[in-house]
Amino acid sequence: MKEKEMSFWDHLEEFRWTLIRIIGAVLILAVAGFILIPRIFDSVILAPRSSDFITYRFFEKAGEYLPFLPDFSADSFNVELLNINMTTQFMTYISTSLAFAVLLTIPYILFELWRFISPALYENETKGVKMAFGFGGVMFVIGCLVGYFMVFPLIFRFLITFQLSDAIQNTISLDSYMNNFYTLILIMGVVFELPLVFWLLSSLGLIYRSFFRKYRKHAVVGSMVLAAIITPSGDPFSLIIVTIPLYMLWEISAFVVKKDPPEEIEEEDLPTVFE
Repeated sequence: MKEKEMSFWDHLEEFRWTLIRIIGAVLILAVAGFILIPRIFDSVILAPRSSDFITYRFFEKAGEYLPFLPDFSADSFNVELLNINMTTQFMTYISTSLAFAVLLTIPYILFELWRFISPALYENETKGVKMAFGFGGVMFVIGCLVGYFMVFPLIFRFLITFQLSDAIQNTISLDSYMNNFYTLILIMGVVFELPLVFWLLSSLGLIYRSFFRKYRKHAVVGSMVLAAIITPSGDPFSLIIVTIPLYMLWEISAFVVKKDPPEEIEEEDLPTVFE
């Protein structure tokens, strides 16, 4: 640990300034979001409501070579959103700008948290915790990208095209769209933190690599069950597409945790002074 000792109030003051710097960074990027969001809202956030979305086009092209894929060639797929509250568009503008700011500030937030806790760490702990912060930030962003490009568009397209009766026409509100958009992307970002959770458990000596070998089959089934919960469509294609990244998290976790400790030498095999 560092030689300089700090009192409780010194730690509290340092934490206060850490929060101030983080909030300041979020607010600065939120101002940038206020400027950028109107320009990218249609082309990024609302992009999955159109058949031109990159994910739909990718699977449409893949369907030419893989006939078992669902049909993504419906050029007429274009969902119109409905706003029924006066304040919804303005509040969506504010919340989206803040979400944009928080997402871009994550690397800086992790840096500030690292700078706050690093004085309390021993030298042999510093490297591992530093790597954990960086790894956790990267995995969160990857999870959000998987949610945006894979999970949300597949679920959205299924739900918006599903019809219980021809007499019912689907009309989606802006509130409903944005709530599902934020929720699914955040869920995937959090789910992708599983390797970090397993790494922490391994650091505490609670779990080792043999655990992942032993329960690999269970992980496959668990990934499929979780994918079935996330993707209500139930079609094999969506299930497989979501299952693959979820199972890959298990394999990544197996790679980052500690190896099994060497077996202790049995007491009877130890040499004694009486031999």
